[in-house]
Amino acid sequence: MPSIVVEDASIEFLVYKYQKVSFKEYIVRGLFRKSLNPPVKIRALSRINFTAQEGERIGVIGHNGAGKSTLLKMLAGIYPPTQGRCHVEGRICSLFDITLGFEPEASGWENIVYRSYLQGETPATLRDKIEAIAAFSELGEFLSLPVRNYSAGMRMRLAFSIATAANPEILLIDEVLAVGDMAFQQKARARMRELMSASRLMVLVSHDLNTIRETCNRVLWLRRGEIVMAGPSESVIEAYTQAMAERAHAQPARAA
Repeated sequence: MPSIVVEDASIEFLVYKYQKVSFKEYIVRGLFRKSLNPPVKIRALSRINFTAQEGERIGVIGHNGAGKSTLLKMLAGIYPPTQGRCHVEGRICSLFDITLGFEPEASGWENIVYRSYLQGETPATLRDKIEAIAAFSELGEFLSLPVRNYSAGMRMRLAFSIATAANPEILLIDEVLAVGDMAFQQKARARMRELMSASRLMVLVSHDLNTIRETCNRVLWLRRGEIVMAGPSESVIEAYTQAMAERAHAQPARAA
């Protein structure tokens, strides 16, 4: 049975102020300092606690930099918590940064195989899906060319077609994907609805409160890496909307 258990989970990153230190700076200042570029500790998530069981649809809201995407990546196993515990039981499909990891010198067909295996497919399960993935992408003969020749839109269409061919128990989504032209976007939205319905547990990050309201039965409101409020969608969205309105009202009006 798919489930998520997060207990007092925190994530910290070490960030360096300077990407590079020149040789001159090293000679002039390095003689008098132990470190020219000391790391700064940034806490992206702080003492997160929540659980989710089969059948639940969890929405995650908050302003930019609140930690929403970091939370999803922790659930996906990309960022292990530096403190606390995050245990996810079930087969995961992650729909974020979906164009990362393509092999540019490999063809579209070969990338379908590579990325499908990374999603947990086997030669046996992929055999029944590969033609459907290719057809959904609408890339036709371009699938025989190296991916380095694809436009950004073509890469996105191929990545979306592969990622959404999975049969996930747990679906993790970061924002609504804009994929291809108008006609393809309509196909993509229909595919997303099917995937959401088929998944047994879903966590959705979005700034679109209407989508969260219509899709999710529970919502987590994050601010500065902490959960401000968690509960039924309507209650949390109402509190968040009111807080944003009060914040906007408190800011000094701009000069005309």
